Amino acid sequence: MSHLLAPSLLASDFANLQRDVELVNASDAHWFHLDVMDGVFVPNISFGMPVMEAIARHAKKPLDVHLMIVDPDRYIQTFADLGADVLTVHAEACTHLHRTLGAIRQAGMKAGVALNPHTPVESIRDVAGELDLVCLMSVNPGFGGQSFIERTYAKTQALRATLDEEGASDVLIEIDGGVGMGNARALVDAGANVLVAGSSVFKADDPLKAASDLANA
Repeated sequence: MSHLLAPSLLASDFANLQRDVELVNASDAHWFHLDVMDGVFVPNISFGMPVMEAIARHAKKPLDVHLMIVDPDRYIQTFADLGADVLTVHAEACTHLHRTLGAIRQAGMKAGVALNPHTPVESIRDVAGELDLVCLMSVNPGFGGQSFIERTYAKTQALRATLDEEGASDVLIEIDGGVGMGNARALVDAGANVLVAGSSVFKADDPLKAASDLANA
């Protein structure tokens, strides 16, 4: 398996959320990607704990939770209790990132850090040994359906090189935003391990086929 696919439920039909969760269960996708937004760190509000609790009741695949919120340390144990398997926080939101990542692992989850498009990959060098995943934002966070930032290919290559230099080659690189069949293979070739896809799955004429195509790109 060259890479994992994590459909983003932000692009699902919230009026038919269980249906779309079951769709991912039945698809070739590997994870669920859940974007939690607070309207402060990013200019949008998505969903919080009650909706995630409902998703977790039906999801049969790991929950990859992406916190786009300020002060994520307050909620680490809460998301662990809700069933998160991977918890990703933004480097830009964490004053003490090393401590935050340790707390995530202590709570029994895999620890991820997300980098906004303007944040250099060098910023994770000193915490590489505490990481399970790095999420590169390939759009500006906050809204689905945005155009992919072409600089992401070079940034992915640079991140892979940095992780290798730090003896952290097993850390997964996740790409989030604007991912589709037009760039999936190139991202994997650049070093990505996990592709987050929202609109390109849930807005497709045949979501199951779209998921299969992306999972096997």
